[in-house]
Amino acid sequence: VRAAFVGDDEDWRLTAVFCMRFIKGFDKQILESLESVSPDIQYEAVCAAGNWGVKAAWPHVDALLRAESTDKSLLLAAIDAASGIGLPEAVEIILDFTDSDDDDIVDAAHEALAMIGIDSLDDEYEEEDDW
Repeated sequence: VRAAFVGDDEDWRLTAVFCMRFIKGFDKQILESLESVSPDIQYEAVCAAGNWGVKAAWPHVDALLRAESTDKSLLLAAIDAASGIGLPEAVEIILDFTDSDDDDIVDAAHEALAMIGIDSLDDEYEEEDDW
């Protein structure tokens, strides 16, 4: 994985960052990959940061969550990563996504909140049951 990451081949580098989601010990490379210009590498780095709870990745994930221009798939990965990183400040940001018009984003937010350990939301955040 390390050899593929430092090599010149962009596809192998992407594969290496993908593997970092499943192999511990690559925090430095994950953080470096978050700054990649490649959206695919950046996506995999966000997923890896969330999986390993890389707290140093929080500023980048936070910026993705707050930017209106974040691609939907990257936004979904950032919501998931926020729960994996597990900082208290992530809760309010994730809660904001429960009001989205996009069902995928709402589902991701609820799943992320459940992963953090928020099983029931305060009345102010609960939605009407559509049944």
